[in-house]
Amino acid sequence: MTTNEPGNAGVASNIQNGDPSMGGTKANDQQNEYLTRYQTASSVVIPREVFESMYLSPYTHRLGHLRSTFGNPTPMPLMGFLIASMPLGCNLMGWRGSGGDGAAIIGLFFFFGGMLQVLGCVLEWIIGNTFPFVVFACYGAFWLAMGATLQPDFNAQAYYTKQADGTSQFYSSFAFFWMVMALVTFFFLVASLRTNITFVLVFFFIDLAFIMLMATYWTLAEGKTAVAAKCQKAAGAFIFVFCVFGWYLFFAMILMAVEFPLRLPTGDLSTRFKGASDKKQPDSQA
Repeated sequence: MTTNEPGNAGVASNIQNGDPSMGGTKANDQQNEYLTRYQTASSVVIPREVFESMYLSPYTHRLGHLRSTFGNPTPMPLMGFLIASMPLGCNLMGWRGSGGDGAAIIGLFFFFGGMLQVLGCVLEWIIGNTFPFVVFACYGAFWLAMGATLQPDFNAQAYYTKQADGTSQFYSSFAFFWMVMALVTFFFLVASLRTNITFVLVFFFIDLAFIMLMATYWTLAEGKTAVAAKCQKAAGAFIFVFCVFGWYLFFAMILMAVEFPLRLPTGDLSTRFKGASDKKQPDSQA
């Protein structure tokens, strides 16, 4: 059985060889379509150590082409988290006479800590980065919850003042919030062992900060204000330390975004903690 229309393979071959028999607008359209598909398929392969520093996510084989189509959203929510966190750490330590548990910087909690991270988590979901998507969604909601608790219109703490010993109940109840945040951060810490050392240190000190804040509110509920003050300063110190590592990581990502000739090492852990698929196929290449 014969036909006057060549197969797809023949069309591609004729176009590549510049066969004039495919002349006219139709030939040009088919040639452009073929070249476009070819260029899309030949995306640049990102090395593992660079991938984990750029996206804060373990390398997977299901990459697709979205990362080569859209910009890297990871630095934006990371920046929002750090801008909301560092002033809070300074407030908790009482630097320059600051205090109030962050009430003066509630706008940072809503817009930098909350809005930028929620937006970032959606963008991470779009390009298929599951780990940072979950991380930024969790901490974005955390900052929004913090801002709502400090917002007088929500009447969170004022509700307890109407009851006898209500302040202690508020402190004891609020401590459970820090407890669950410490728990989920520990899960993130374990998962980050497949990314890089800097990211691991960020989660490590975040977890310590949450544990100290949990201790702060439970000791306040018991009336041990002196111990609570020490725990609060320790929490602020841990927040400040993880922000130092976070800013270093952010700076490294920004330098890579503009292909700056200087690359800051982040301590790649992809070869130390291999994924389950890598262990099943040890000879496969990334």
